[in-house]
Amino acid sequence: MNEKLNDIKRYDYSDILGWSVSRYDKFKLCQRQYYFDYYGKYDTEYPRSKISALKSMTSTALETGNIIHDTIKALLERLLKSEKPVNSEKFLDYARQKTVEYCDAKTFAEVYYQQLEKIDTDRIYESVKSGLNNFIGSDRCRWIMEKAITNKTGWIIEPPGYGETRIDGMKAYCKVDFLFPVDSDIFILDWKTGKPDEKKHAKQLIGYSTWAANNFGREPSRIFPVTAYLLPQYAEISIKVSVPDIAAFTDTVKTETSEMYAALKSIEQNIPKEKKEFAMTGNLKICGFCNYRELCFPK
Repeated sequence: MNEKLNDIKRYDYSDILGWSVSRYDKFKLCQRQYYFDYYGKYDTEYPRSKISALKSMTSTALETGNIIHDTIKALLERLLKSEKPVNSEKFLDYARQKTVEYCDAKTFAEVYYQQLEKIDTDRIYESVKSGLNNFIGSDRCRWIMEKAITNKTGWIIEPPGYGETRIDGMKAYCKVDFLFPVDSDIFILDWKTGKPDEKKHAKQLIGYSTWAANNFGREPSRIFPVTAYLLPQYAEISIKVSVPDIAAFTDTVKTETSEMYAALKSIEQNIPKEKKEFAMTGNLKICGFCNYRELCFPK
């Protein structure tokens, strides 16, 4: 296989919503949060700028993951240009620089809601450093350097377009972190820095396999998706994906898409029903981690 980025299928823009694991999970977690995330511009109670500002806030856990993801992406892109050994000191210096840049540029929910006086950049960097060291020291990283790098012209590192695809004609998003060929097989790696969630992450892996099968015409048996957990230590889960798995996944996407469609007054234009139709969660523990908590519980 020697596909390149321009081999990825492109789709004309359409307003209709696109399914993704994260979108549907948010829909089930709290429909009011889902409304603010995806349809805030339709809200008549709060200014659009206010909702956008709250939506853009990050958290220490989320930003740790963002920095680790982006640093590994930079490492892989560097390997596309040069196969010289990675200088660990310079690599970690780059990660520290990115940590400072990201933390200085963003508003953290913990600070905004006065849970923390300020963000401890050094503490975030220590987690970033740990995750990166876990990856660099893993057998998987060594395998990539020795085996996968022999066909790096086929590497796909976080493809553009959010991984848009079509699943039985329905718009969906299944964006891979890293896809690469080894001999006649396709491997997919998805980096995680949070807690393992075998059911959710297996569902994502099937989605990535479906995306790869649709784009490159490979049989599912030749696609090997892997979730790579980087914290607190390196660990992996992988699944074998079969044709029946993809068929079942397609049915799931149909069902979940229909549920989200039911919250719309225009499916084709992706226009939501009134905000009041999007119920707030009954699990108040979730609210303590939500960026929009001040909108639902104004003082």
